[in-house]
Amino acid sequence: MPRRSILLFAGACIALAAALAVVAGFGAPHAALAQESAPAPDAPEVSSAVEDLSQPATTAEDARWNAARDALAAASADNPFYLPPTVVPATPGALIRTEPTAFYLDPVRLVQVPAHATRIMYASQDAQGRPIAVTGTVLTPTAPWTGGGERPVIGYAVGTQGAADRCAPSRTLSTGVQYEGVGITSMLSRGHAVVVTDYEGLGTPGTHTYMVREAQAHAVLDAVRAAAQVSGSGVTATAPVALAGYSQGGGAAAAAAELASEYAPELDLKGAYVGAPPADLVQVAGRIDGGLYAAFLLYAMAGQLAAYDVDPATHLNETGLTALAGAAETCMVGSLAYAHLDSATLTHTGQDFPELVRSDAELAGILAEQRIGAPGRRPDVPVMIAHSVTDDVIPYRTGRDLGRRWCAEGARVRFDPLLTPTHVGGHVASLPRMGAFLDATLADRWTADSCGWF
Repeated sequence: MPRRSILLFAGACIALAAALAVVAGFGAPHAALAQESAPAPDAPEVSSAVEDLSQPATTAEDARWNAARDALAAASADNPFYLPPTVVPATPGALIRTEPTAFYLDPVRLVQVPAHATRIMYASQDAQGRPIAVTGTVLTPTAPWTGGGERPVIGYAVGTQGAADRCAPSRTLSTGVQYEGVGITSMLSRGHAVVVTDYEGLGTPGTHTYMVREAQAHAVLDAVRAAAQVSGSGVTATAPVALAGYSQGGGAAAAAAELASEYAPELDLKGAYVGAPPADLVQVAGRIDGGLYAAFLLYAMAGQLAAYDVDPATHLNETGLTALAGAAETCMVGSLAYAHLDSATLTHTGQDFPELVRSDAELAGILAEQRIGAPGRRPDVPVMIAHSVTDDVIPYRTGRDLGRRWCAEGARVRFDPLLTPTHVGGHVASLPRMGAFLDATLADRWTADSCGWF
């Protein structure tokens, strides 16, 4: 990309952040944040993004841009930080190691978010209760907390990143290519600390257990536990906690909200925002098979089988195994190489993935384990579910039915049907709602539920 185009992109990022500030209600805390913002010592000043683009670049400017591009490329290289210890602590949430990092909104590091950033590795548990090491990022606003009580912390679960280690949020936040950056920034602007998990197998060795309910829930909750152990983070073990996520993140936040009272009862959980949750994977599979997002089926197949120690060759032919291995090396952009893939060509039986799951008892049992809102499970805190009625990835009824199941279990659910078209559009429309809802629940303000009305 030419330098001029990159500058224009950076300027667009700034404009987007400014627009979001208006929409989400940035107030005095955000103003203080902006005053304390400072770019990294080796990054170009933010002001360079708005300079007269008609002026020729200097040799020094070109050198900075080249250095930024080189740093971005190097960030994809192997990093020993992500190698777990030989023995992972048995205590979930135990902090294993930390290192300083940064959070940028653009890939050439023009726009650094005013937050103290720490990359972490911590102990968690997989779907079978075995100790695993997971990585993530702790972000604390540079501005002091001006609200009442302790600074709240948001356990933020990101949407689909891909399956390759280089897709890990702790990597992409530091290189400015994390598409959830705006949502995370909106939480920081409200004065909240934010903890972003990488989930199992992203960054760290092994398969990313994509859409595995318990593994994702554990990773989210244990990240919050670990954040309280990070020196200088400002996060305490008694801080009020909220959970948030959209798409894959919505499923992770929903699962974490369900399990919190049992798995992490010491956390002062106040509420959870759940955007477009893939609460029923069979329904989701039927929607995306053969479509633009067919790669997500490959991610899910790989993740489910790995989580329960099932050999993929049991169900997939050579073409299927090749596709599974190829998808494991992709992030979101790379996933488009598998658009419109017919999963029936990947199985021994010639059945597509939805048919295979319904007909195979082992796979059906695994998928049943991933159902969020199963009988007897519910969040004990207020929850907001937001879902576009025209979602083209996760069917609207999937989120609506989850809310109804939770209501039937006695949960407090606010359901927000979004009219903005598509899955991506729903995410954009939901961000202001997310912020307002979480602010209310964190402050113990009453929020009306909509059980019986949707």
